Amino acid sequence: MKKVYPIILIPAETGYVVYVPDLKINTEGADIADAIEMARDAIGLWGITEEDCGRNIPEPTTIEMEKIEHGSDDIVTLVDVDFKAYRRANDMRTIRKNVTIPSWLNEAAEKEGINFSQLLQEALKDRLQLQ
Repeated sequence: MKKVYPIILIPAETGYVVYVPDLKINTEGADIADAIEMARDAIGLWGITEEDCGRNIPEPTTIEMEKIEHGSDDIVTLVDVDFKAYRRANDMRTIRKNVTIPSWLNEAAEKEGINFSQLLQEALKDRLQLQ
């Protein structure tokens, strides 16, 4: 689920402060490229946290860029965030699952040194067509 949010880059003594008006969050970056990347990261983290708490991620406003209130030196731009991709890349919490298999299969797999957790993850990603 990809969304595009307006952001405001505000020059600071060093770098830029970033404000995301739709979400009322701030971050900062050393330069414009870093500030945009930090905005993407802040929006992604905020979004998956909202999902984890059972809340919906708000839709970006459809306001016209020139109508966003900002100072004369500020930069108003857009940043895209793919929340599903962000979660896959950054949510590394582990969940314990118990799996039941026949004894003979367990013995054969252990004899071959198979990592059950890794194999299950690979099989699930393949079955769900995730990469």
